[in-house]
Amino acid sequence: QVNLAESGGGLVQAGGSLRLSCVASGDISGYAIVAAGWYRQPPGKQRELVARITIARTTNYADSVKGRFTISRDNLWTGVYLQMNDVKPEDTAVYYCSIQTRNHGVYWGQGTQVTVSS
Repeated sequence: QVNLAESGGGLVQAGGSLRLSCVASGDISGYAIVAAGWYRQPPGKQRELVARITIARTTNYADSVKGRFTISRDNLWTGVYLQMNDVKPEDTAVYYCSIQTRNHGVYWGQGTQVTVSS
């Protein structure tokens, strides 16, 4: 079992920065993790991919955050991070961390709220 805990959310003014952290605990070494991602769910909308990073550290981003957000991870997948710069009111959402394993499916955290004021 892998447990994910997000932190770092909060209230920030437009143009500001936040750094979200996702700490993985449990039997991480027993899982073949192939990728991790940050997703978000704005109020009244569906969950969407924000950024993803693979075992080879290849990254991809939603068009809406390219050039503003950066995803990174620790070598052993114990931490996955999202640096959010120049945030906008439309970035307001609950942000979720996920880890994709090769043989045991996808794990999700409980989410952290990010609110951007204009």
